[in-house]
Amino acid sequence: MSDFTAKDVQALRQTTGAGMMDAKRALAETGGDMDRAKDLLREQGLSDAAKRADRGQSEGTIGSYLHSQSGRPVVGVLVDLASETDFVAKSDEFQGVANDIAMHIAAAQPTWITREDVPEDAIADEKRLIAAQAVNEGKPEHIVEKIVEGRINSFYADNVLYDQEFVKTETFEGTVGELVTQLASKMGENISVSKMARVAVGEET
Repeated sequence: MSDFTAKDVQALRQTTGAGMMDAKRALAETGGDMDRAKDLLREQGLSDAAKRADRGQSEGTIGSYLHSQSGRPVVGVLVDLASETDFVAKSDEFQGVANDIAMHIAAAQPTWITREDVPEDAIADEKRLIAAQAVNEGKPEHIVEKIVEGRINSFYADNVLYDQEFVKTETFEGTVGELVTQLASKMGENISVSKMARVAVGEET
């Protein structure tokens, strides 16, 4: 039996910005001691990505993915993964992550990159729809607001790239946002997805 719970892993991820597997490993190595796990991640540079978020990004690479299969729509994706230096942008790992994110976008079809990119009117409309649905389901009025709060997170998980669970689970378990944070921690730079474009031929919209 482990010395920590899934809530402990989530709490550690929220306070450090580390990925799921790194948080689990840190807690396992420290016997579930949260403070020691934080120190371990800090030593490894996995909790410093947030501090780099305000640093400029003048370099990067274009990740790409093209899917063509008989009987299915042709899908092409380009994604701009930005970094601070050309040295990092040209590394094999950085370019591999960019291409993996492009593949994810092809499959998951996000509309926006981050929550901040979602227009306020789109959020307001979604909340109204969720509230109306809850009322139609016969939910008590006093819990409708809580239902809206819970289901709006599902809306983000469906439509926002950084909130989506990364599809290539054999290489990373967690959201795309956590994948980018982990890469930034590993490279020691401010890294983010700055632009994305997905084009599909023959796909129903």
